[in-house]
Amino acid sequence: MKQRLLVCTDLDRTLIPNGPQPESPLARERFAALVAHEQVRLAYVSGRHSKLVEEAMTEYRLPVPDFVIGDVGTTIYRIDFGHRWHRDEAWEKEISTDWAGYAHAGLAGLLADIPGLRLQEREKQNHCKLSYYVPPHLDSTELCGLVDRRLREAGASCRLIWSIDEAADVGLLDVLPQRASKYHAIAALIRKDGFELDQAVFCGDSGNDIEVLISPVPSVLVGNSSDEVRAQAIREATEAGQLDRLYIACGGLMGMNGNYAGGILEGIAHYHPDAIDWMQLPEARG
Repeated sequence: MKQRLLVCTDLDRTLIPNGPQPESPLARERFAALVAHEQVRLAYVSGRHSKLVEEAMTEYRLPVPDFVIGDVGTTIYRIDFGHRWHRDEAWEKEISTDWAGYAHAGLAGLLADIPGLRLQEREKQNHCKLSYYVPPHLDSTELCGLVDRRLREAGASCRLIWSIDEAADVGLLDVLPQRASKYHAIAALIRKDGFELDQAVFCGDSGNDIEVLISPVPSVLVGNSSDEVRAQAIREATEAGQLDRLYIACGGLMGMNGNYAGGILEGIAHYHPDAIDWMQLPEARG
């Protein structure tokens, strides 16, 4: 295999087993063994902000990564040997130009009179992420269309991310710079840190990961993903000519079921068979 390996993984329902499907025993332990190898670098890629990523790391006993791409791709952090987080301000400066000179408050001012939009808490905002709560019954297509037109008329190039928090029964709308996404941030990380494309593997589970799953980045869809996401990923990867860059975990590696960390390891082994040796637990290495 190539000398270096960059493992980029989504957290919720990808590495973190917080979905309804079962996790294979020792899957996370084998994942930790893999990313502890001196030739492997680890990046968590999440919609969570930094505090929530740290909470997840503690709760689920996750390895400390080398990088964190958070806030839906609007932030990149580098973690040093002392576990200190360093924010990549150059990345935020680069993508913020899409907002045509508007700061966070200025962009919010453009949308202040649109019914239904309620700003989320301060900790859920950042320099390049404007986030709202929306009543779940509102027509998301109509609302996003109105927001998009308002922003384009002001000259701002934005990406709108709509989702539903089913537990809280509320809609969520994120307004981001156009170039802010998981894919763009991963591509920037690959470029800035001198990796080759084939030295990276991305792992995900949901529709929020589709842009990376159908990209030139070698990718893995874990086995606990839904049938709908699986069909969408296959269809769009085929249309994009990237089907050979998409692996769908189905179980079998080391007796694991392909869900969560087991699926991550299975996909990495597909692209880099030599890495299977790095997944062995210390007692199995003799």
